[in-house]
Amino acid sequence: MNAPMLRRAGSATVVVLAAVLIVVLGWAIPPRAAVISTDRLGPESGEPVSGYLDRARESLRANDADGHWALLSFTSGITADRIPEYSAGLRISQVDYHVAIDRVATPITAIGVPAGDGVAVASVRSAAAKVAAEQTYDDRSTRVKNLVAARLAAGCPCVVGIVLYGTLDQLRNLAARPGIRAVEALPADASAGVFAVSPLLPEQTESASPTPDDGPVPDN
Repeated sequence: MNAPMLRRAGSATVVVLAAVLIVVLGWAIPPRAAVISTDRLGPESGEPVSGYLDRARESLRANDADGHWALLSFTSGITADRIPEYSAGLRISQVDYHVAIDRVATPITAIGVPAGDGVAVASVRSAAAKVAAEQTYDDRSTRVKNLVAARLAAGCPCVVGIVLYGTLDQLRNLAARPGIRAVEALPADASAGVFAVSPLLPEQTESASPTPDDGPVPDN
């Protein structure tokens, strides 16, 4: 067998051995199963507000001393600098922003944050930048995006919810404070970051239904 043929045979052998190694490793180290979670904080779409408020209160009734992830929804939006007034020093993982405009659909902007009140307060800048960077495809959505980003950048009272971590006693104390509409807790075994969040918006008084989108978009 000449040299070129030997080189080709050697290459083929290497390819076969590599394929066998991949198969063996696949058996020895099976792929990690995807994390699937049905945990959710906030009302379901269309859920009556009274029913959700009852559910939120019920979620705080247990007597364990474990930490729980929870959603705090406000009676009316607050400015980001006031977040520490309502979080009572608890660990915050997400701040939810919503710019309410009469009969104009606007997005809920969720900003994940590391520990510390300072980063939660500063998250309004991230919210404004996130909205400003979104792609739009028609004049109305462009005008809505620009208006929402401008109001967030100006520090509007648009914080509508925060996700935080505390014991049920701590969460019950928060729920009793003025300005807090609801606190809903997940079970203690819920994993961080693998649950859905949809805050109860201040303007949702009857049901958690989408805002009509048939009104004029203001200039500012």
